[in-house]
Amino acid sequence: MAEGEGQPMPYVSEVVLKKRKIKDELAITRKTQLELGKYGAKKSKKQSDVPDIKRPEQFIKEFRAQELDLIRLKQRAKRPKSMISKPRSKLLFVIRIQGKNDMHPKTRKILYNLRLRRVFSGVFVKATEGVIEMLQKVEPYVTYGYPNLKNVKELIYKKGYARINKKAVPLTDNNIIEQELGKYGIICIEDIVHEIANVGPHFKDVNHFMGPLMLSKPGGVIQGKKQPYKEGGDAGNREDEINDLISKMN
Repeated sequence: MAEGEGQPMPYVSEVVLKKRKIKDELAITRKTQLELGKYGAKKSKKQSDVPDIKRPEQFIKEFRAQELDLIRLKQRAKRPKSMISKPRSKLLFVIRIQGKNDMHPKTRKILYNLRLRRVFSGVFVKATEGVIEMLQKVEPYVTYGYPNLKNVKELIYKKGYARINKKAVPLTDNNIIEQELGKYGIICIEDIVHEIANVGPHFKDVNHFMGPLMLSKPGGVIQGKKQPYKEGGDAGNREDEINDLISKMN
């Protein structure tokens, strides 16, 4: 054999070559994951902008959770009226305390009808039989009670705003109030407070003139428990104790 002639390549089976390729690909993937901080470190800005791709099992899990939420909603709606305490006041203040995870579309629709589209938003409502039934159906997602005059006034002064031409306008100009509500004899912010606190004859008009009140996140007060407040949870009727929560979120 000539001195400069190359040595023949050792034979490597196809199975071994495939294993090597898979091993190399896994090593590259692992390196990329560590660089992007997938296992503990913060994600880069570029990575956070890319939406996560859901696996089929995630869709199945979410669907089952939503169906369970619908079953529970129907069960709450079938509670006998004797189990529901009659409201001791005409005025209720309702706060949404849960997000949309595991929420059935019917539950979301009721929350939207109550104008509670965001977590920690609050609205004044008249304690009618229809409203009580709605609150009963979405009980795990809201907490409510009877606000006192002090909190009604402070909520409207601090968080109140009007919706004018689809824009949020602070209630700092009585001219705006008079232009929109003057036909009802309401010309200033004090008149709004009086109408809301006493659930006056134009409560609905005044309430819809104002948008939902966006409250501050209560640090450590809301634990995210869907159980009723009387059973150690966060949801449901707090009665007069809603005022403590309002003071911490206003």
